[in-house]
Amino acid sequence: MANFIDRRLNAKGKSTVNRQRFINRYKQQIKKAVSDAITRRSVTDIDKGEKIGIPTRDISEPVFHQGQGGVRERVHPGNDQFTRGDQIERPPAGGSGGAGQGEASNSGEGEDDFVFQVSKDEYLELLFEDLELPNLQRNRLNKLVEYQTYRAGFTNDGVPANINIVRSLRSSLARRTAMSADKKRQLRALEEELKTLEGTAGASAELIITLQEQIEALKAKIAKVPFIDTFDLRFNNFAKREIPTSQAVMFCLMDVSGSMDQATKEMAKRFYILLYLFLTRTYKNLEVVYIRHHTQAKEVDEHEFFYSQETGGTIVSSALKLMHEIQQARYPADEWNIYAAQASDGDNWADDSPLCHQILEKQILPMVRYYSYIEITNRPHQTLWREYEQLTEKFDNMAVRNIRQVEDIYPVFRELFKKQAV
Repeated sequence: MANFIDRRLNAKGKSTVNRQRFINRYKQQIKKAVSDAITRRSVTDIDKGEKIGIPTRDISEPVFHQGQGGVRERVHPGNDQFTRGDQIERPPAGGSGGAGQGEASNSGEGEDDFVFQVSKDEYLELLFEDLELPNLQRNRLNKLVEYQTYRAGFTNDGVPANINIVRSLRSSLARRTAMSADKKRQLRALEEELKTLEGTAGASAELIITLQEQIEALKAKIAKVPFIDTFDLRFNNFAKREIPTSQAVMFCLMDVSGSMDQATKEMAKRFYILLYLFLTRTYKNLEVVYIRHHTQAKEVDEHEFFYSQETGGTIVSSALKLMHEIQQARYPADEWNIYAAQASDGDNWADDSPLCHQILEKQILPMVRYYSYIEITNRPHQTLWREYEQLTEKFDNMAVRNIRQVEDIYPVFRELFKKQAV
């Protein structure tokens, strides 16, 4: 029997090669499971991979083995219906062909799925393979890492140009005070004693000479204390911090009027999740702004954005105005890469659609990197769609697409962000 010892250098990931081979071999099944798993995620939930299941029939392989051979007789206990030579009828169509397969499943699969865990990087790679952000050429400089120098206190070492004079003199004064304070007290006491003796008649001359010698010795010791030493020097300390140049903001706009049911919102949520995950592959710092609207627009959190519903009509321009106000106040176009995605069923007041055209043309589209509008409806398109279609002819950073059912979401997303020919 042969024994194989694995001595490869990548000891911590010995199965990496086999893992990649497995992913490449069953990429079609894995990508389908990954795309189906988007529904269970939150928009900003990208901190983990995904546990996906592959039907066992998709990964089964033929096996060659030797049969038992020969003529064998078996005795089945408990048989009270058949005797030797009886013909057994064929099982009815659709019946179970054996135990353990197809009996305990209500989904048509007779065996449990093979569960496969993909990491975060593998998840995103499989989800967005062959996709890219459009209009990224002019924004490429924003992906460079830049650093800003700032003051970070003081240090004992440095170059002469960074010497802090005030801090150095303060340290020198503290050192000289600590080294000579006791000697100065003694000096003052001896000087007072000498002055008293010199004013006293009949004072001993030898004592006066001794005091004078002691005073001169203390003055000499005090004079030897240097005015400034290398230990006193303090230098301005400078450090560098990264400037978040690769930052982006994603505006999510959605109609929450009475015509938008929960199923329509769930389809919009899938599209927003795909867009958020895709943008995180390009930008290190990504913020999300949720704006819902009916006749009035409001900035809300994610839960209220997807699960609240209002009654009444629809005025889309209110959301566009609020988006422009938030962008001007918090996300300057020269510092942030701005993306926007709007989801609607197409309903809007006829008089409001031309106003939406004007706001997008003059205020929003010149500022954003990409603006995508998805209309989730099976009905004929209305005035809002026609106004947006006119804008796509003028601006290459705007796209409009129609989604009719859940299966259209991922193909539409891939169509929006497919790699363009050089």
